[in-house]
Amino acid sequence: MSNQFSPADLVVRGLTKSYNGHTAVLSGVNFAVAAGERVALIGANGAGKSTLLRCCMHLIQPDSGEVDLCGTRLEGLSAQKLRAVRSQVGFVFQKHNLVPRLSALTNVLHGAIPRTGFGRAWFQGLASEALRLEAMLCLERVGLTHVALQRADKLSGGQSQRIAIARALMQRPRLIVADEPAASLDPVAGDEVMSLFSQLVRAEGLTMIFTSHDLTHALNYADRIVALRGGVVVLDGRCSELDLKTLRAQYE
Repeated sequence: MSNQFSPADLVVRGLTKSYNGHTAVLSGVNFAVAAGERVALIGANGAGKSTLLRCCMHLIQPDSGEVDLCGTRLEGLSAQKLRAVRSQVGFVFQKHNLVPRLSALTNVLHGAIPRTGFGRAWFQGLASEALRLEAMLCLERVGLTHVALQRADKLSGGQSQRIAIARALMQRPRLIVADEPAASLDPVAGDEVMSLFSQLVRAEGLTMIFTSHDLTHALNYADRIVALRGGVVVLDGRCSELDLKTLRAQYE
């Protein structure tokens, strides 16, 4: 592996996962994501990318192996302690998972729920002035203060994903995990969202791991690329040392 394990916000050692006791999805995966690093996870459909992300967060229990997340070993943690560790992680997925009938501002406020509880952050009318101001600042970071009071179901796909990013920032995360964040967007909107996403992560000093089928996005918006094939890491290298030809070869 090309990356040192210390300091790291995510360390994975020997991770395995099978379904139905037969189909091996992950087979002894090892890698680490250093604090402040942006890592792209690539691989063909069925390579195990999404399963790996979920196992890293223990949203899915791995069969064996170890995961250290934000400095804490996840194995054996109680549900309460596991939630506390996950509260340091902001999630952004292909489906934006916004509440359609609520405003953009309220959806951003939801990012504060892990640290404030539902009562203070579920609806903008109930939130404190300080929380609303923080949510507006997160909207400003993604260039969408002008849609703060619009319903989420009235926004474009690109705007919805920017709101999802603002919501993740509202969580005050240490690590951002994004699963195909631009896959549902057209090429122009996808490039705009990934560029913004990458710039914000770097400006905020956050760590990011994201999956992508767009190899150009992987090269342009990550510091390092990890490729999976058949549940095994087959490439782990710095973007400065890789090119599209090398990455495409991982799909052959």
